Parts: sequence; structure tokens; C-alpha cells
Amino acid sequence: MRKFLRTVFLVDLIQGLRVTLRSSNPKNICTEQYPAERPKVAERYRGAPRLNTNPETGETLCIACDLCAKACPESLIVVSSERNEQTRRKELTTFTYDTSRCMFCGLCEDACPVDALELTQDFELASYSREGAIWDRQMLEEGPRPKRYKF
Repeated sequence: MRKFLRTVFLVDLIQGLRVTLRSSNPKNICTEQYPAERPKVAERYRGAPRLNTNPETGETLCIACDLCAKACPESLIVVSSERNEQTRRKELTTFTYDTSRCMFCGLCEDACPVDALELTQDFELASYSREGAIWDRQMLEEGPRPKRYKF
């Protein structure tokens, strides 16, 4: 009989709601208002890749050694270069990076001898197509441009 009355009067439901309401004090709620407020990212977070440039000359720091592509376990980096006959140095022609397959391990960043490639704190990498996830040299030098919402 007691079990029947507990079921009819929803005693277990009321006890559960009481526990929930007691622990959901508005002072303890910490919600980030994401588009308006940028979330804090951990210091060691590895996000969007960037190809660094020399601030004085504006040229890329990449020497086209292809070590980043060899270090990448997913083989998603493609580096191609041509030898300049005047300076006898290799010059970077194309650099593509497939962010859709990247696991952000940082091995490419560690393998680069001149710190030309780095994984930044940027985390907004969404695109509407798969082709948008394959970044060319220009996109890597500029970095991602997420939409900034204003309220």
C-alpha cells in the first residue's frame, strides 16, 4: 500500500526535483555567452595552423625543406618548391594543409627548423564544404577569419 501511495503522489519525482533545485543556485552557474564573449583557451592549445612570415620583408619563413610533410603522420601537408637560379636557393611555390584530416598533434610544428609553421590558439575552423578545409599558402599566412558577431 505504501509503494502505491508513493507512486500516486510522485514522491520520488518530488524528492529528485528538490535535490536538483537545491544544487542549481544561480550564483553557481557559469555560462559563457559564446559569440559575444570569446572563451578562454588553454595556453598549450593547438588550433589552426599558420605559416609565419618575416615581419620586416613580408616573405614567408618557410625554406621548403619538406620536413613538416615528412613528420606528419596523416600525410596531409604538401610542399612544393622550385630552385631559383640566381640565388641557388629553393623557393616555396605551393603549400597546402588539409585541416579536415589534421589531428593537431604538433609534429609538423616541432619538425620545422625555422619555426615557419605553428599551431595557433584559433579554434573556429568550420566551413560549409570539404574544399574549405584545405588551406593554401595564402590562407595559411593570413590565418582563419572567423565571423565576429556584434550584439
